[in-house]
Amino acid sequence: MVSALSTFVPSTADAHDLRAAAVAIAIGGDVGRRRMLLTKRPPRLRAHPGQFALPGGKIEPGESAEDACLRELAEELGVVVSRSEVLGRLDDYVTRSGYVITPFVVWIGDRLDSVVADPAEVAVVYEVDLDEIDSEPRFVSIEQSPRPVVQWPFRDSLVHAPTGAVVHQFREVVLHRRHTRVGDFEQPVFAWR
Repeated sequence: MVSALSTFVPSTADAHDLRAAAVAIAIGGDVGRRRMLLTKRPPRLRAHPGQFALPGGKIEPGESAEDACLRELAEELGVVVSRSEVLGRLDDYVTRSGYVITPFVVWIGDRLDSVVADPAEVAVVYEVDLDEIDSEPRFVSIEQSPRPVVQWPFRDSLVHAPTGAVVHQFREVVLHRRHTRVGDFEQPVFAWR
């Protein structure tokens, strides 16, 4: 993972009129059994209820994107890691709802067993193995946009951008060493709010 990320130069987006957020692609587990943490948001939340998400959230004033990512990982899942465990970052993703999301790949090692989800922010925590991450996405056309909607197949669901786009880029960059960009991938219309 480290060598693949070290050769990747992430694309950044100007957050001038957007709200800044950061997410963690939290990876842990033994060699041969690496897993990523994925969450599902509670259905009662006002913003994006019931959707799949990576641990993360808004960057607070005076906080770096990296620090926000690690703070949110601790708040949402009880996983505390240091800055030295950030392995790299991927492209910023600009959402239709007015955010620019900065994703970081974070090594959580054997802390998978100590995850304690905050029920106010997380309904379900999934441990996603690398074989599940390494699945071909679907690209769908919609009449509202010339950009393709990316759909990452996960178990019996389809995960859309931004989460689906970030996971797809992780797959491309880390698992296949293909420097794929995700800025031109669209979100489904239901996520534009």
